[in-house]
Amino acid sequence: MANSSGLSKSLIIKGMQCPKALFLQKNPPAFDFPPQPDLEAKFRAGNEVGILAQQLFPGGTEVPFEDLTVPEQVAQTKQLIADGAKVIYEASFEYDGIFVKVDILVKDSDAWQIHEVKMSTSVKEVNLNDVAIQFYVLGNCGLLISGAYLVHINNQYVRQGEIDVQQLFAGEDVLEAAFERQTDLPQIIADLRTALQGDEPQIDIGPQCNDPYDCDFIPYCWQHIPENSIFDLKGRGIKKFDYYEQGIIRFEDLPLDALNKAQRQQVEATLNEQDSTNPQAVAAFVETLWYPLYHLDFETFNSAIPKFDGTRPYQQVPFQFSLHIQQEAGAEPQHFEYLAAPNVDPRRELIEQLLELVPEDGCVLTYNQTFEKGVLRKLAELFPDLDAAIEVRLENVRDLMVPFRRRDVYRWPMLGSYSIKAVLPAMVPELSYAGMEIADGMAAMQAYHDMCALEPGPELEKLRVAMLEYCRLDTLAMVRILGELGEMENGN
Repeated sequence: MANSSGLSKSLIIKGMQCPKALFLQKNPPAFDFPPQPDLEAKFRAGNEVGILAQQLFPGGTEVPFEDLTVPEQVAQTKQLIADGAKVIYEASFEYDGIFVKVDILVKDSDAWQIHEVKMSTSVKEVNLNDVAIQFYVLGNCGLLISGAYLVHINNQYVRQGEIDVQQLFAGEDVLEAAFERQTDLPQIIADLRTALQGDEPQIDIGPQCNDPYDCDFIPYCWQHIPENSIFDLKGRGIKKFDYYEQGIIRFEDLPLDALNKAQRQQVEATLNEQDSTNPQAVAAFVETLWYPLYHLDFETFNSAIPKFDGTRPYQQVPFQFSLHIQQEAGAEPQHFEYLAAPNVDPRRELIEQLLELVPEDGCVLTYNQTFEKGVLRKLAELFPDLDAAIEVRLENVRDLMVPFRRRDVYRWPMLGSYSIKAVLPAMVPELSYAGMEIADGMAAMQAYHDMCALEPGPELEKLRVAMLEYCRLDTLAMVRILGELGEMENGN
């Protein structure tokens, strides 16, 4: 029999997305789940935003959760209210076995205001349910609620000096929406409790697995899906769950006539382990390049709370580059790199070093030029004295992704993708991102945040080495992939 103990706001939100997810959260299956460092990073960032938002209503008292039991947190909140507290952070309440913590609770005459803090830049539908559950519990605990606000990030704010919390955050009144949801909540909660009473709910996979959040239990619930399934098909125009519900799951079962040209190529190439190359198109692409050739890759970070003057929330800030320089086709490249010092605005130093290394007439090769060009344009806006020099380099940017996006070159192990993570092992099997300590851009971004939190020492140095190795592989990959294209151009 399933464990049917109390609920919390987050558990109800999870259950509203999928009752099976709630059941599995309360009754963890015997399954080896992969680590989720991205979730841990989001949790830490969310805590940082929540603590900063408390400055919107200074002078409050926090009800801690780490050292107190739920009854102790509820009791402490009651005592603060009885003592006349005007502002309470993480105010804790329980009604009918449902526990909630209110980010910021503010006294408003004889009533109270709920302020729920989110890292997003707008109000989402799921946030309204979040506030509605708090309204439900607090109301049933006897509090009069005069206001319910969703406090989110204002992404138009530009930092200058100390963070201005009044400008960083925007609050939207969602009282009416929270009130409207009160009618349905008791039945929703009753249904979720019923789902917890029996065995694991027999709910199949569906769009709810990713809406509104990616579910923690996807690896468990999706374990029956084979490799090369309808869900691995790239591109749009296919209602994947419609096929799944008809039992059409494997590539072998897909009706080829219903697929677009690229999808059909993916399916046929995968099933037949078949590669394809258009030598004329490859040659035409290679002829757009010239030497010396500068293979360039940036790494950037973003954060809800802008770190440096002149930056907005979630703005991409470059902190690292790797540059492989080839003097002529097929030549052994020289490697140069830059990695910012922790907690120092790196943008001026980064672009000055790059401009010194890349001459005005150099051909700059990127993989997905939209990203690198975007970084360069932002730097040109930021430093008007360097604008002309950056613009010259921008005109010389070329994109190694082009022949793969156009499928002038297609290797079946790429599985329909033209990202460098898929292209590299397919084109150059001896090179791969597999097993690297940092193996993708999200991990590199988190590594930068970790680097800024570390004291100087062996741990920081180890992290910097891993960051340099990852970024170096990005441009080395470009050198080797271009070498393979050169072989095709020459008919080998």
